[in-house]
Amino acid sequence: MKNYSKLGLFKSKGRIFKEPNSLYRSPFQRDRDRIIHSASFRRLKHKTQVFVNTEGDHYRTRITHSIEVAQIARSIAKHLNLNDDLAETLSLAHDLGHTPFGHAGEDSLNECMSNYGGFDHNLQTLRIVMFLENKYLKFRGLNLTIETIDGLLKHNGPISDLSLVKELIGLNYLNNKIKFKQSASLEAQISSISDDIAYNNHDIQDGIRAKMISLDELIEINFFKDIYNFHKKNIKTNNKEILIYQIIRDSIDLMVKDLIKNTIDNLKTNKIKSVKDVFEIKKPIVIFSEKFIDIEKEIRFFLRSKMYNNNKVLIKNNNGKKIIKDLFNSIKKNPRKFLTKEQLKKNKYRAIADFISGMTDRFAIKLHKNI
Repeated sequence: MKNYSKLGLFKSKGRIFKEPNSLYRSPFQRDRDRIIHSASFRRLKHKTQVFVNTEGDHYRTRITHSIEVAQIARSIAKHLNLNDDLAETLSLAHDLGHTPFGHAGEDSLNECMSNYGGFDHNLQTLRIVMFLENKYLKFRGLNLTIETIDGLLKHNGPISDLSLVKELIGLNYLNNKIKFKQSASLEAQISSISDDIAYNNHDIQDGIRAKMISLDELIEINFFKDIYNFHKKNIKTNNKEILIYQIIRDSIDLMVKDLIKNTIDNLKTNKIKSVKDVFEIKKPIVIFSEKFIDIEKEIRFFLRSKMYNNNKVLIKNNNGKKIIKDLFNSIKKNPRKFLTKEQLKKNKYRAIADFISGMTDRFAIKLHKNI
C-alpha cells in the first residue's frame, strides 16, 4: 500500500483566534474533542435522522449517524495514510446545524427565512462552531482550526456563490483564511462521501425495521441480491435480522473498497503529488467508480420511493414542518420571551432561526404544545 501521507493535512495553519498548541494533542484532536464536548453535539441524540426521535429507541438519530460516518471516514483516511483525526472531526461535526425533524424541518425553516437571508444546515454548522457555542473566556465559538472550518464549509464541494456565506457567517471572518473556490481536502472529501455511504445503508436498515421495506423488495436491487445469494448458501439460521445485518455490513465494505481503489486510481490518473495539487484540481478525487455511482443512484431512488415518500414518513414530515412554521411565527411576535436582548441585537430573524435550529425534536414538540 502506497503512503499518501504527503497529500493529507497534518500541519495546521492555526485558528482564527491564536492559542498555544497542546503538548499532548494535535490541533485536529483538540478540534474533535471540542466537537464531542459541545452542547450542539449532545443535542443530536434527540434529532431526527428519518424517524422522529420519539418513535423508538433503535432508530438512528443524528448523533448515531454522525458516529457511524466518523467510523467509516476514519477507516478510509487511515488506510490511505491521510489525517484520520481530521476526517473524524469533520464527520462528527457535519450535521451540527441540522434542525429538528430532519430535512423537512430544514425546508420549513428555510421557507420561514426566505425574506431574511434563508437557512442552510451546512452553513448553520459553521455558525454553531464559530459563534453560537459559547464556553470560552477569550473568544466566541469553538475556535476550530482553519482546516476544519474549510472542510465543513466545503462539505458539498468548493463554494462558487458567496452570497449565503456572507449572509450567514460574514466574509470578514473568513477572508484571507479560506480559498472558497479551491477544492476541499481529501479528508473533507472522505467525510462527505462517508456520509452518503452511512445514510444509504443505515436508512435501509431502519426502513426494514420499520416494516416499510421488505427483504424481498431490497433484493430486487442486483447489488443486494448478489450479497444475499452469497450468504444464503452458507447461512444456518432463519433469522432474517442477522441476515440483514450481514447484507448491510457487506454493502458498506464493498462501497469502501470501491471508493479506496477508485480514489487511488484518480490520484494516479490526475498525477496528484502534493496537497496543492489536491486543492487546485477542479473535480472531486474521492469518488466511486462508474459502476458504484450507478448502484448508489439505484439505492437512492429505492429509498426515495419506498421510504422517504412513504405515507407514514410524509405525515410526520408535514407535522414537523408545521411545528417549525408555528414556532417561527409565534417567536417572531414576541422574541424577548424566548431570546435575550444580546441575542436579538444583531439580527432578530437570524437569532430566531439559530434558536429553532438548535432545538431537539422533543423540545420543539413540547414548546409547540405550550404556545
